[in-house]
Formats: sequence, structure tokens, C-alpha cells
Amino acid sequence: MKKLATLLPLAALSASLFAPLAAHAETGSVKHPAWTRSSNIYEVNLRQYSKEGTLNAFAATLPRLKQMGVDIVWLMPVHPIGKKNHKGTLGSYYAVQDYSAVNPDYGSMDDLRKLVKQAHALGMHVILDWVGNHTAWDHPWATQHPDWYKKNDKGEIHSVTFKNEAGEMEEWTDVIGLDYGNKELWKGMTDAMAYWVREAGIDGFRCDAAGLVPTEFWNQARAQLDKIKPVFMLAEWNEPALHDKAFDASYDWPLSEIMKKIAKGQAGAAELKGYLANPPKAYPRDAYRLQFTNNHDLNSWQGTDKDLYGPAYGAMAVLSYTLPGIPLIYNGQEARLEKKLEFFEKDPIDWKSYELEGFYAGLNQLKKENPALWNGASGGAVQLLDVGNEQLFAFKRQQGKNTVRVIVNPTATLQKYKLAGDEGQAVLKPWRWRIIVPE
Repeated sequence: MKKLATLLPLAALSASLFAPLAAHAETGSVKHPAWTRSSNIYEVNLRQYSKEGTLNAFAATLPRLKQMGVDIVWLMPVHPIGKKNHKGTLGSYYAVQDYSAVNPDYGSMDDLRKLVKQAHALGMHVILDWVGNHTAWDHPWATQHPDWYKKNDKGEIHSVTFKNEAGEMEEWTDVIGLDYGNKELWKGMTDAMAYWVREAGIDGFRCDAAGLVPTEFWNQARAQLDKIKPVFMLAEWNEPALHDKAFDASYDWPLSEIMKKIAKGQAGAAELKGYLANPPKAYPRDAYRLQFTNNHDLNSWQGTDKDLYGPAYGAMAVLSYTLPGIPLIYNGQEARLEKKLEFFEKDPIDWKSYELEGFYAGLNQLKKENPALWNGASGGAVQLLDVGNEQLFAFKRQQGKNTVRVIVNPTATLQKYKLAGDEGQAVLKPWRWRIIVPE
């Protein structure tokens, strides 16, 4: 086993990590699949992942991802994309034209089956992006089941309009909204999701705009899917009730916003401590919160890691792995992705190097080998540490005999500190960190 000091070249770490793995009781209604307890997620934008943009081209890189310690592969929507009212040249991945087919630009259903089988053989799992709130204008349901769609005052099917979590009105002109007031839609949508579990062997779903769909629908869908096999469900939303019966994980958007502000000098250790002490919403102890520095939305619409974080990037990535939650890597981050990937056009990632591959391998190893950092109730709660400097963010997490201590400098200046057990003061350079793990 490689030492973490070599896998995390940007960090100051203690020596090797190992702790006995322990089983932990469930504390919430959702029964998490056992394989998710120490897992991370890797998001794949198939169109941009390679020049070919195919399932087969991506599958060829699974051994590299396994070497990096990736556990769960999240494939952005693999379905055919609508042509009517589409955006750009190729349209949005989230304007689904057919829930029961693979986009021929990406390959075939057999290609997907082979990819999933290969991932399983490597000890990895695969989840599909699922768009349950809306379809493309030319989805067959629009003509076969027009009563499954929302109508305007004139009784016409119309583009999706809604109030987002920030309270702002949005309109998505390339898609039309589904009406979950019609219970026939519930069966049609649940059957469509079950098809992929049965026919392709996938292990769950990342559900787009999950909060725009009734939670009761997701609750019954999860129950039906779990009858086929235990699945993992990730909600693109920030609402505790989604965890009661339907979802294992949800987006921790509030922490993401704090990390972006820290990088711009608009927040620091105080805001992190405040967030932990008084979170905006109360989540079950066993709820997984998705922690991320980037994803397809942030990258395409807000910016690259360099744009968003500059020199603070490494420190924010460390927080995403060591604070409670399930961490996410967006494809290309391990190669210092330096461009905003086009959303409606072909714009492949430049894999010129894998400069941060070792960095992420180390973080994945750190999480797996330390139950204190595991997901949900299997991990330890955060206990803040006093290091004699309020500018630093220091904490420990403990699970059984396993304890991990983390000190992060979320400032652009050198900071001094003293940790219990240290001889005298130590220093942390700007945007650096120290992780102390069991010998």
C-alpha cells in the first residue's frame, strides 16, 4: 500500500492509515446499501469525457478510475435528446426524448450493460442520472399521454416554469413539465426507472431537480426499486424530508456556497463553524450530504476550479472529503480541468495530464481506511478543536478507536497554531492543511 504522504503531495500528513472496519446500525428510515458507507462518487459527462464521447470509450478508463479509488460512477443522462426546441447544436442531456433507450451517439444498451458488468467486476457501482420532472417536447408521452403533462391557462402543454430554491423564477424552454397529480404517470415513471435496474443492472439513480417532483412519488419508487435490488439514490435538492424514505444522499449546496466565499476572501473559519453549529436545515444523523467543489452545473455555468477557488482549491477539496458527507469528483478535476465545458455542444476534456490523480487517490484512500470519515451515522460527528488561532478551522472526527484530526488554513496568509501533543507552535502556509491519522 502506498503511503498517503506520496499520494497527497500538497498536504502535510502523518504516516499510514489503517483501522478495523466496524458495522454500524441504521438510524434512519432509508436503508443504505452497505457498499455506500465509505464510498465516493465520480460524475461522468459522456459527451465531453472523450473525443469519441461513447460508453465504450469511457469504459476503457474504468481501470484508471479504480486505481484512483473511485467507488460509484454517476453517468449523466444516457438517453436520446429531444430535437424539438432543443438548445444549441446537440441539445441538453436533460431534455429526454425516450426513457427506455440509449442515445445512439453514446452507443447501445449492450454497451451500457458491458460497462456496468465491467464496473461490478472491478468492485465499483454505477448510477444513472434520471430526469423525472420533465421531458423533451418530442417525447412519445407528449402525444400518447398528454394528460401526464402540466397545462397552461389555455389547456396547452408548456415549457417548464418554476421557482428555484433561491426564490427566483426560471423557465426551461426546451422541456415540458410532467404532472404528478395524475397517478397513472407514477406507474409509468416507476416502470421506466425499474427497466434500467433490471435490464442494465445499474445500482441506482441521481435524480435531477428532485424537489420539483412530489416526495411521495420518490418514496414509492424507492420501495419498488429496492424489491429488485438495493439501490443508491442521490437527490439534486436540499431538503431533509427527501431522506425519510426515498434518498440516501442530497446536495449540500449551503456548504458549497461557503467554500466559494472562502476562496474569495468573503468567509473563513467562523462561517464554517457557524454552519456546523447552526445548519440551515436539520438532517437525520444518517443522511448523506453530497460534498463537492465542482459538478456539471458549476463547471459549465459558474467556472472551473481555478475560477471558483484559485489557490484555495486543494483546501476546499480536503474539506469536501473530511467533513461529514459523501464526496464527489467531477470528471477532469484530476487533470486540473481548465475550461468550462460547453453544455449544448461537443467540447471534450483535455486530458493533457493527470496532475491531481494522486491527490484524489490519497483522499479516497483516507476516507476508506478511516471509519471516522465514513458516510452518515457510520462516520464520526465533527468536534471542533481549539488550536489557539481563530483564523484556522480545526476539528476531529471519531468512530470507535479511529480518530482523524484536520486543520485547514482558509486564509491567504500564514497562520500559527498549537495542537495538543505538539511541541511548541507550528505553522500552516496559506490555503494549506494538516491531517493527522492513526499510525
